[in-house]
Amino acid sequence: MKMRFNLALLAALAAGAGAGYWLATPPSSAPTGSATPAAERQVLYWYDPMVPGQRFDKPGPSPFMDMDLVPRYADEVQEQGGVTISARQQQNLGVRTAAVELRPLAPQLEAYGSVAIDERGVQVIAARASGLVEKLWVRASQQQVKKGQALAQLWIPAWHAAQQEYLAVRRLGDSALSAAARQRLQLQFMPESVIREVERSGRPQTRITVTAPASGFINSLDVREGAQVSAAQGLFELATLDRVWMVIDYPQAQAGVVQVGDAVSAGSASWPGERFSGTIDELLPNVDPLTRTFKARVQLQNPQQRLKPGMYLQVRLSQPAAGRPVPAIPLEALIMSGDRNRVLVSEGDGYFIPVEVETGRQEGGWVEITRGLKAGQRVVTAGQFLIDSEASLRSALPQLTAEPEPHDRGAHQPPAAAMAHGEHSTPQAHGEHADHHAHGGHQ
Repeated sequence: MKMRFNLALLAALAAGAGAGYWLATPPSSAPTGSATPAAERQVLYWYDPMVPGQRFDKPGPSPFMDMDLVPRYADEVQEQGGVTISARQQQNLGVRTAAVELRPLAPQLEAYGSVAIDERGVQVIAARASGLVEKLWVRASQQQVKKGQALAQLWIPAWHAAQQEYLAVRRLGDSALSAAARQRLQLQFMPESVIREVERSGRPQTRITVTAPASGFINSLDVREGAQVSAAQGLFELATLDRVWMVIDYPQAQAGVVQVGDAVSAGSASWPGERFSGTIDELLPNVDPLTRTFKARVQLQNPQQRLKPGMYLQVRLSQPAAGRPVPAIPLEALIMSGDRNRVLVSEGDGYFIPVEVETGRQEGGWVEITRGLKAGQRVVTAGQFLIDSEASLRSALPQLTAEPEPHDRGAHQPPAAAMAHGEHSTPQAHGEHADHHAHGGHQ
């Protein structure tokens, strides 16, 4: 009996010692299935990258696009008002970047111009004395005429008495009196050809044929057959197309680029591949009241008369580059909103920040940056609008100050509540679709 008690006591002591050793010794490793991450990433909300203003508090399919909602993690929030985009999201958005380069940019202007008659070449054909329009050979404006072509015939009865007096003086043989009488005819604006015909025929010439002094077209016809005209009254307005004006409309922002004497070239869709060159003759003082643009005038030679009044031309003005190279970026990288310009700068590791910039000259798809960037920085040239939208909604830009609260995928909010939280109002069907997936497909 005593021996059995001693054996039981020894067994109990051995078991206790073994248990104490096992409890006192730390385990060498833990089962892999029970391990937990030291620091789990905190999800702020889920959102659709295509509709970043709508936020959800649960994962699931997007009610707007055929894709899953994307989580926004707390460690993606940056202090400088930027936004972090993963490599996968950048690929989906088609994000591309380009470096800020030092480039010599020449002042350049691309604008539209219209062809107009060169008013300095317009001639007014007037009646030399009071009379009657007996015949018109040109009966409509815009009619082409040649130099010396007959335009109208006038009967001027007032010339009859003066010519008769001149013929009588000539028959007297007094050269001094004849010269004085001839001068009186000239003072009545009588053409030399008419005076010589009076001298040759010995009879008064009271009918005169009005001819074109140059080739061109009748820009204005101011009389009709049978009309009575007074001395110096305009009958025709003759214009030519050998030289024409091109009037350029350019924005006020480029007023400092355009100067008198600058060379310009123009092209027309009517004559592909052909360029019409000239220099700026004058900067017009008035601003167009409708378009608020300035105007410049260029004289173009038009020997083949291909340019017609009223035609539109694409105009290009370019000057040689001057000065040192300046920081420049591709024009598509610029985000323009009103009077402000900004770009998205890539800081590396998928982090982008909006930067406000000031711009200068433009040339060949590049724009000068006068403030805000320096050479070597990288700016987003594609996909920047979606990134900028996300950055704006996260108060990255000064004009936006409040972020919308995450949308509860498990409950429907009335439109007023949704607007109070800064969310976009969506059709109720979308809310029902999102709620169905949240409760049915993602329990």
